[in-house]
Amino acid sequence: MTEDAVLGVDSSTQSCKVEIRELATGRLLGSGSAAHPPAFPPCSEQHPQDWVGAFIEATRAALAACTVTPAIRSISVAAQCHGLVLLDAHGEPLRAAKLWNDTTAAPNLAALVDRIGSGRWIRSVGSLPTAAFTIAKLAWLAAHEPATLDRAATLLLPHDYLTYWLTGARVTDRSDASGTGYFNTDAGQWIPGYLDLAGGPRDWSAMLPTVLGPCRPAGTLTAAAATALGLDAGITVAPGGGDQHAAYLGLGLDDGDQYIGIGTSGVVATSRRAPVFDPTGMVDGVADLTGGYLPLVSTLNAARVGEVAARLLGTDLPGLAELALAAGDAPGPVLVPFLDGERKPDRPDARGGLVDVTSHTTREELARAFVEGPLLSLMNARDHLRACNVDLGGAAVAVGGGTRSVATLQLLADLLDDEVTVLDADEATARGACVQAAAVAGEMDVAGLVELAKRWQPPVRARVAPRHHRRDLTALRARWAEVARSPLLDSGGPALLTPSPDHREETVR
Repeated sequence: MTEDAVLGVDSSTQSCKVEIRELATGRLLGSGSAAHPPAFPPCSEQHPQDWVGAFIEATRAALAACTVTPAIRSISVAAQCHGLVLLDAHGEPLRAAKLWNDTTAAPNLAALVDRIGSGRWIRSVGSLPTAAFTIAKLAWLAAHEPATLDRAATLLLPHDYLTYWLTGARVTDRSDASGTGYFNTDAGQWIPGYLDLAGGPRDWSAMLPTVLGPCRPAGTLTAAAATALGLDAGITVAPGGGDQHAAYLGLGLDDGDQYIGIGTSGVVATSRRAPVFDPTGMVDGVADLTGGYLPLVSTLNAARVGEVAARLLGTDLPGLAELALAAGDAPGPVLVPFLDGERKPDRPDARGGLVDVTSHTTREELARAFVEGPLLSLMNARDHLRACNVDLGGAAVAVGGGTRSVATLQLLADLLDDEVTVLDADEATARGACVQAAAVAGEMDVAGLVELAKRWQPPVRARVAPRHHRRDLTALRARWAEVARSPLLDSGGPALLTPSPDHREETVR
């Protein structure tokens, strides 16, 4: 017995996850995962061939987990954004890909901001790029490995490369292209002039992938890729997209809903039909997977902060959550979690700051500070979205590995003073890729894609309401903001807690 099915891929920083879902209903038939090599700032790199190896392993595991034989009709790949993949004239990767959380290109990016101008850059691409963006990686390579760049025939993003490996087609989509720093989302065009400034004049247009619409097929599965994956050749491959963008689709969220991602990175996002241009540079006005926009603020330090805290406090993650929830109502320490630098605000050289520790500070209060610190970063992100008149009136939906922590969910609900919802979707990104694959298999238009996402929306797993407490959360947020502004957090900066009058969190470095 066989079931028509689709295969969705989430190739994240940490691993590759694959889901196989029934084409007619979205029911999960099987899943698999495989780890990627660890990668940490400041020099965070992975080789594309390692992504392929994990993709193959995860796909074969997902196929083996199916109790009925799936007849795969379409495949879609979503992946970590921003990473730079260079291919030679034969389509082979020239080096390991510099990832989104590689901060080594910060000086190169700062020089580009000076040359292009922050206002002009925001108006043309919808975002003020940081060291996370692809164009920064390109500028670094031009400065440090010019011979490698000279050999490059193709520039791709991580999801583009896996789609290329599947089909041989050099394509991307609006969501991922909008995070490069050289794509005008409104016009739907690359900006080769910005690449000239980053990497020197050359025929960039010949090196860039074609940008596909949300429901346009990328191509079909090659015989070589099919053999490696254990699938049939000729399967339709969808355009794919960025990981957060696919997760939003996979959760079936509407315009105005609050997507709060707590994974390797932290994200606050919502969808809307009109573009957003934030003059401060905090909000990235990127595209979504349905032809609209997904304004978001993405932080560098999220769930990993809890892992650090558990190690320092001699416990595990459940133990950390138990400690944090037992902290009581006393003010306690405050953590600004810029442990590996920070992306938004753009502070690549920053380090974390823990203040208000006294001789009476308890282990429980320290645990709460470490769990709460990344959430305070996300609350700050949410404030910036609202300052851009972005509607956040919908439900607050938390997603990502951090939602496994009961303390994270409870403290988030307390800070929002609103209910937090967790949907029953452990792999929202892979699920979103399945939704897109199903839409492409059914030859749907964008309206059909959106309707399908709502029809496949996962049920609610948990709802967490804010507690009745006596903590002054307004004062807590003000204290966090005061410490976050401090130049003391920047390596080699002046050792003064009180910022100078002209030092603002949004300063472009």
